[in-house]
Amino acid sequence: MNVVLFGPPGAGKGTQAKELTKKYSIPHISTGDILRANVRDGTELGMKAKEYMDRGELVPDAVLIGLIKNRLNEPDCKAGYLLDGYPRTIPQADALDTILKEIGKPLDVVVNIEVSDDELVKRLSGRRTCPKCGESYHVMFNPPQKQGICDVCGSQLYQRDDDREEVIRQRLAVYNQKTKPLIDYYVKAGILVNIDGSAGVDEVFRQVSGVMDNYK
Repeated sequence: MNVVLFGPPGAGKGTQAKELTKKYSIPHISTGDILRANVRDGTELGMKAKEYMDRGELVPDAVLIGLIKNRLNEPDCKAGYLLDGYPRTIPQADALDTILKEIGKPLDVVVNIEVSDDELVKRLSGRRTCPKCGESYHVMFNPPQKQGICDVCGSQLYQRDDDREEVIRQRLAVYNQKTKPLIDYYVKAGILVNIDGSAGVDEVFRQVSGVMDNYK
């Protein structure tokens, strides 16, 4: 099965993708992972991407789609793939549609995990991180035994700048602005399914699995 996983920051895409790849034996493919792997391995496209990254510029769509095409042609994608983080714009969706037709792996379904902005702010702004050992906590869902102190090494926990409410709301505003056209794009294609992401992790997994089971 060939799947795109959509959802705003904090919707739980990473958590769901980890379990979905286990259940269906298909790889979780994120554009960030593809970029890092190609830069690390020194591939031709990876070196082109690195030139832009080193200048602090966005990697052009033409380079990114080439990397994705190569990744989707690897043997572990024979039974399908779970694509995360791409596409993010209509031109990217058009380019993806073109290469998927070329390689004979068109999308079966786009799963959109929906969560309200207020719920996402609550999830993301509650995260706390240990600066020494990197352990992560949440003030509501996974609090440390002693408030503000890491269970592992005893260091003072901190809140990352990008987990502050004003920053989160700005990120969500940008996501909503850019993603709305993509949602409409896949609704028109007849392959978008919305999932209630406000439920617990297990319930969301049950919903997503119920959708994906139709394409096994």
